Amino acid sequence: MPRRAHDFRGLTQPRRLTLLRAIQRVPGRRAGEIASETGIPLNTVRDHLRVLEDEGLIRADTVQVGTAGRPPVTYSPVRDATQHPVAAARVASASERGRLLRAVTDATSAPLEDDAQRQIDVLYEHLEDAGLDPRVNEESLTFELAPCRYHDMIDEDRALVCGVHARLVQDVLRQTNGPLALRKLQPFVTAHQCQVMLTRRTIDNDTTSAEPADDTR
Repeated sequence: MPRRAHDFRGLTQPRRLTLLRAIQRVPGRRAGEIASETGIPLNTVRDHLRVLEDEGLIRADTVQVGTAGRPPVTYSPVRDATQHPVAAARVASASERGRLLRAVTDATSAPLEDDAQRQIDVLYEHLEDAGLDPRVNEESLTFELAPCRYHDMIDEDRALVCGVHARLVQDVLRQTNGPLALRKLQPFVTAHQCQVMLTRRTIDNDTTSAEPADDTR
């Protein structure tokens, strides 16, 4: 299948995953602070942050401090599609593609309600663009991911890679504002396959606030 213009090429770089994880952990920091934490040179950090921002994975916010000179810029995850035009475009296009696909295939299974179906469509496209070859079971709210293109990186730092992707799944589900939330990201249910399990959010069980590490056990 041809690559779409918004495929997540930035996620294939180990340093970008490291930077994205740092931003997910502590949003609202400047490039210099992120460079100090990660040990990556500042100019390199700025280059990678630009790619992550261009792909709609993070947003840059200018901070007004009331002093002379260039105002500082801080970086945060995109957790609302209205915060970034690329994220908003992804949500809209994924929803439309999902609708068209169901119309063409004349799916006979009982449909999910509109909000949940939109979340499934957008998450499917996110996982596909990340190169994770998703297969979805809408009845069990489960995605099978195979093969894992990050296998070599996981050998070095599994918590980093799985944590980043768990948080991205959470953010994508938030961006679509529906009833579904991440229950668990289960690495390596087989030698080269991972699994994302969703659940319906309730007042007593709102997993969207869980740390990614808790979702990868």
